[in-house]
Amino acid sequence: MRKDFLVFGSPLIGQEEIDEVVDSLKSGWLSTGPKVARFEALFKNYIGSGYALALNSCTAGLHLSMIVAGLKEGDEVITTPMTFGATANAILHSRAKPVFVDITLPSMNINPGNIEAQITDKTKAIVPVHFAGRPCDMKSIKEIAQKHHLIIIEDAAHALEATYHGQKVGTIGDLTVFSFYVTKNLVTGEGGMITTANSTYAEKIQTYALHGMSKGAWKRYSDEGFKHYRIVYPGFKYNMMDIQAALGIHQLLKIESSLKRRDEIWHRYDDAFQNLPLDIPPPPEENTTHARHLYTILLKLDELTADRDTIQQALYEENIGTGIHFIALHLHPYYQETLGYKRSDYPNATYVSDRTISLPLSAKLTDEDVTDVIKAVTKVLTNYTK
Repeated sequence: MRKDFLVFGSPLIGQEEIDEVVDSLKSGWLSTGPKVARFEALFKNYIGSGYALALNSCTAGLHLSMIVAGLKEGDEVITTPMTFGATANAILHSRAKPVFVDITLPSMNINPGNIEAQITDKTKAIVPVHFAGRPCDMKSIKEIAQKHHLIIIEDAAHALEATYHGQKVGTIGDLTVFSFYVTKNLVTGEGGMITTANSTYAEKIQTYALHGMSKGAWKRYSDEGFKHYRIVYPGFKYNMMDIQAALGIHQLLKIESSLKRRDEIWHRYDDAFQNLPLDIPPPPEENTTHARHLYTILLKLDELTADRDTIQQALYEENIGTGIHFIALHLHPYYQETLGYKRSDYPNATYVSDRTISLPLSAKLTDEDVTDVIKAVTKVLTNYTK
């Protein structure tokens, strides 16, 4: 057994990030300032988007995207149940209703073939979620959206490095939202980014994210001279701080090397788990780049004497931290009680929810760490094999 506990999703933070944060502390610019602007510019260039707008979370980005897209009470938004609560919650906070469509297996992404059956005259948007870093079938989704005049808001919390048919995720839908939470491929502790090609959306997001003020703090207090602000909308406190952006600047500069390291770990897992009672993630679809955010195994429960939770606890006892991505939203009490969803409504998402475990995949992992994970998974599943 491993001696110390291996934390799931522990980020790789280098001296460059530390020095940049210290520089921010010394500069006096702690909240939104020049480093946020620098991070936005670097991110826009990396994605190739028209605009990139930094926020304090991906959740804030989803919420603002839905507001600027004009969602209102009574509208419906189609999305997947195989996602974190933030996706559906942002829809609810915009006073619209989330309408779930089951996933395909083994991709775990929303099934485009089932979307049109859920479209009504109340449907206003589709929110595809690029699960684990695997891009959705955006060709089919765009065709549906164009046919029915729907807005596409992509949840790319897992998919910073992903490409689809040669196009970067972040340049496909009307709005795309990324996450920089501590377990993500790019880390600012908390943080998010919206990309869009729509100048009207971008201008509104920038205003709405900081109290609805016409001028942000940086513009008001910089050496360009004081600027009076006007409240033009009852906005939110969703702005990113320079301290966060200081991390993001250097995380972004290393993003491709970190992806390469996670790709190496991914293939080690693939090779090691071939003969165990589990399904490994399928390879990326043709002409796509998988962002390698989550390595999610699916347990073959019919070949095991224990359920998923028991297996996860056994890995914990081997000092290996794991995650569950996800318990599908239609299985949670709130969505069942308020929206009437049942366990049987989305069988593929339910199937995954009962069997999935996410293994450590951070670029911070050493070769010895990866070996420890492989040994623990092999030991635990061998012990529980029928």
